[in-house]
Amino acid sequence: GEVFYDGCRPGVERILQAMEEMRDLREGPPRGQLRVSATHGFGRKVIAPLLSRFRERYPEVAVELLLDERAPDLAGERVDVAFREGTLEDSQVVAKRLIPMQMIVCASPSYAAQHGLPDKLEDIDSRCCITLRSANGRLQPWSFKVEGVSTSVTPQGAMTFNDAELALQAVMRGEGIAQLPACLAADAMKAGLLVTALDQYAPDDRGHFLCYLSRKQLPKRIRAFIDFMTTEIRAIDLDTMSHWRPVVAEAEAVAG
Repeated sequence: GEVFYDGCRPGVERILQAMEEMRDLREGPPRGQLRVSATHGFGRKVIAPLLSRFRERYPEVAVELLLDERAPDLAGERVDVAFREGTLEDSQVVAKRLIPMQMIVCASPSYAAQHGLPDKLEDIDSRCCITLRSANGRLQPWSFKVEGVSTSVTPQGAMTFNDAELALQAVMRGEGIAQLPACLAADAMKAGLLVTALDQYAPDDRGHFLCYLSRKQLPKRIRAFIDFMTTEIRAIDLDTMSHWRPVVAEAEAVAG
């Protein structure tokens, strides 16, 4: 029965998609249910605050936001749009790059003043590190680029979370250093609540992507959501790069 279902499912999904596209052509403004997936940090920080404005513009579209570090099976889980760090490895998925996704090593000014910031990768293990556990159960390595070569370090975590927002809060309390997505730390950095380290070894930009299943004609509700989120997210000031040097220099002066 399971083999039969797996064999029939693609055809059934194409029929349902065709029926939905025909209904879209007949009906007026976008309407219906949207299932959206995002990681915990990006979902809370970026996506959730925009949903009320989207609903104001498209009141007949209901949105379900699912937060999960695991990359979803868009077809199998009937997810319309997924926001991911990096692309989903699926030939049937369209991945639209929204904004840069830079990883930064950060600490609170008080921690930097008391313990100093690491100057090289070898200094990481001598600091109190806050680490993240990935959806696959493994500790998430810290990524770097040294003399043009990508490398990684998996520090021993004094505190470990499976939620980047919790790790950020621990860093801001002065518990230690962590490598986090810059977009999550942007507001705290601009407020002077965080400083960065090891900027010279920053890894390649992974990119934040909006992903959806490839199809000849997107339903109106999905197209409206994609267009709205693309415009709104790109308009948010999540830049941290221009703040790195002056903030780090100030922290080093305090620590010295």
